[in-house]
Amino acid sequence: MTRWFRRPTQLLAALGLLSLSAPAAAQDIAAAEALFDRGLADMKAGRYETGCKALAESERLDPQPGTLFTLASCEARWGRVATAAARFKDYMALFDRMTRAEKARQGRRPQVAAQELDALSRRVPRLALSLPPGAPAGTVVRRDGHALGDASLGVALPVDPGEHRIAIEMPGGVVQEQRITIAEGESKALVLDIKRGAPPPDSGAREAPAGRRTAAYVAGGVGVAGLALGGIVGALVLGKKGVIDRHCGGAIQASDEKACDATGIDAANSANAMAVVSTLGFGVGLAGLGAAAVLLWTEPTQAGAATGARPRWVSAGVLEAGPAG
Repeated sequence: MTRWFRRPTQLLAALGLLSLSAPAAAQDIAAAEALFDRGLADMKAGRYETGCKALAESERLDPQPGTLFTLASCEARWGRVATAAARFKDYMALFDRMTRAEKARQGRRPQVAAQELDALSRRVPRLALSLPPGAPAGTVVRRDGHALGDASLGVALPVDPGEHRIAIEMPGGVVQEQRITIAEGESKALVLDIKRGAPPPDSGAREAPAGRRTAAYVAGGVGVAGLALGGIVGALVLGKKGVIDRHCGGAIQASDEKACDATGIDAANSANAMAVVSTLGFGVGLAGLGAAAVLLWTEPTQAGAATGARPRWVSAGVLEAGPAG
């Protein structure tokens, strides 16, 4: 029963439709048959979303008049009246190209398609989208992700009822989006209002202070580490001085105050080396903290960072006109 609904006979599939569609691979035909059966079952059960999608995939894999007719019927039941009307028109155009024998195999489908088209024509919403005069060249309007060419702007085009996503893409700017809802039989004419708006913070303005602040933190960290090193080594130098005092000069009954025993000499050499390290540590520490202070104190303010050259940003609104008010 379901296979007849799609193909009246196997001869039609093998010969009659050969002139109507490109040859499909055997696996595609098998997949299309399975998808058709599943889609038809879902449609009869009222599961129109899954049913219509399965039928659409079947038609894509192996285009057939019966599949196209059934898909149009499913879309109509689902409420996608504009899509259904377009499918029925495609079927009627296909029927007009058939031979007399092929037309005879279609049964009542052409009559049903004509009746459905007549009924659907009164239910299809129409939506016209326009850009205002003076809109920047290259502005692109998208409806549900599909770009509208210049010839489509301002024209009342058939759409399915429900919610639609409208996006405006400005050259060098951001994408502004909005959603509109249209009911069956309704007509809307929308002029997209392009205005200058407050831009989001410029990425370059954000990155420059962030990089500068990072450098300041690094320099400050180096400065703190340098001071810590200088202080620690300085404390060790003071410890060595106590050793020197106990092992040099009068402490060891030497006539020369600078004379030291072996322990004193080792302590003196270590103290001299540590003194150099301590001095360098303090120097690096002070330099690092100074650099950090300069970087932080001279960092541009938020207002100053945002006053540079910036791209043109827009915000999109809608002015509505037309029969629907």
